[in-house]
Amino acid sequence: MNLSTKIQRIFRNRLFKYGIPFFVLMIGGSFGLREFTQLRYQFSKVSQIRPDELKKSGIEMKKPGEVSIETEFEKIKNMDIDNWEQVRGPRPWEEKIEN
Repeated sequence: MNLSTKIQRIFRNRLFKYGIPFFVLMIGGSFGLREFTQLRYQFSKVSQIRPDELKKSGIEMKKPGEVSIETEFEKIKNMDIDNWEQVRGPRPWEEKIEN
């Protein structure tokens, strides 16, 4: 038996045809998946905005106890929702022409 027939015999083996590619796919896939999921956390732009930065921008935050479902319901209950006019907002591509 020469070397080429031994190699052909190894390549025809079921473990070599199906088992090794399966294990390579499973182990390699887990490493690849780990890298891709790590990218999500590495490049996420999660940052919390502090209240003093919001005040500089002109936004005032309400205190947590100040806003509740009941207070918002009272505001909506006092609104006149039967008489309204639909107003179209400006689109970014529409320029305002002033003379």
